[in-house]
Amino acid sequence: MSHVISYLEAIREAMRQAMRDDERVFLIGEDIATYGGVYKVTDGFLDEFGPRRVIDTPIAENAIIGAATGAALVGMRPIAEIQFADFIASGFDPLVNMTSTIHYRWGQPVPLVVRAPAGATWASAGPFHSQSPEAWFAQVPGLKVVMPATPADAKGLLTAAIRDPNPVIFLEQKYLYRRLKGEVPEGEHVVPLGVARIARAGTDATVIAYGTMAHKAELAAQLLADEDDIAIEVVDLRTIVPWDRAAVLASVAKTGRALVVYEAHRTAGFGAEICATIAEEAFAQLDAPVGRLAGLDTPVPAHPAMEAEYLPDEHKIAAALRELVAF
Repeated sequence: MSHVISYLEAIREAMRQAMRDDERVFLIGEDIATYGGVYKVTDGFLDEFGPRRVIDTPIAENAIIGAATGAALVGMRPIAEIQFADFIASGFDPLVNMTSTIHYRWGQPVPLVVRAPAGATWASAGPFHSQSPEAWFAQVPGLKVVMPATPADAKGLLTAAIRDPNPVIFLEQKYLYRRLKGEVPEGEHVVPLGVARIARAGTDATVIAYGTMAHKAELAAQLLADEDDIAIEVVDLRTIVPWDRAAVLASVAKTGRALVVYEAHRTAGFGAEICATIAEEAFAQLDAPVGRLAGLDTPVPAHPAMEAEYLPDEHKIAAALRELVAF
C-alpha cells in the first residue's frame, strides 16, 4: 500500500516509524520539541515521544553534534537536526575531526544521522539560509552524504540512514519540502544508500543530478521531449557518498553524452568529481565533452531576480542539453 504525501511528510513518517520501532532512536536539536522545528518537520513528536526522546537544545551546533556523537558511542541512535545546513559549519570541528574518524581509529560504530535543510528556497532566503554544502562532507572519509529528490526516497533513504552504523549527513531540500508530493509506501520502506535511480530513460544524453536538481532535470527532459524530440536519460544519484559510479558510467556508455548538474557553487562542487570520473573511465564512450551546469561562484543572492540568475533551472538545463546534443 502507498499514499500520496509531501517530501516533508515523508521525512516525518520515516522518523516517526523509526522511533516507534526502536527506543534507542531520539531527536536532538534547536526548537524541535515544543515548536516542532523551523519547518515543522517534528511537529507533534514531543506529545507522542516525550521530552527524553525529543530534546530541545540551545543554539549550539557544536554541542548538538558532540552530544549526539557521544550518545551514538554508548549505543543510542540519535537524529540531530541542524536548523539550516549553513550553520553546520559551527559544528564542523567535532563532525570532521571526531565523529568521522572514530570508526577508523577504534573500530567503534557511530550510528548518527545529522539532518539539515539545505539549498535555496527559490523564495530569496539569502546567503545564510540557502547554501548547498554537500561537497564539504563528501571530502571527509568516514561520513556518508545523502540528498534525496523524491518523497519516496526521502522516507526510504532516511530509514536506511538511521539504521546505518556510520555517521550520515542527510541534506533535505527546502525547496521540495511542501512543493513536491508523490506516492510513498506506507509502513516500512528502505532505500539502500549508494544506489542511483534512473529517473527517466533516454538515448540522446545523460543528466546526472541529485536533490532539487534531479527534479529540475526531469522537467528539462520533458521539455526537450515535447519541443525537440530529444530523449534525455536522468540519473538521480540519491547518495553523494557513496555514489553509484556503475550506474552513471553505464548510462553515459549508452547515450555517449553527459551533463552534470548541481545547485552548489561550480568551483570544487561535488559534480566536478563526477565529471572527472566520467572523463577518466568513460572517455572512449563519449561523443562530446562532459558538460557541467551549477550555481555561480558567489554567495546565494537575496534578491529574487538575482537568485534566479544564480540557480540552474529546467530552462537552463534544457539549453545546455540542446548544445550538448548538437555537438
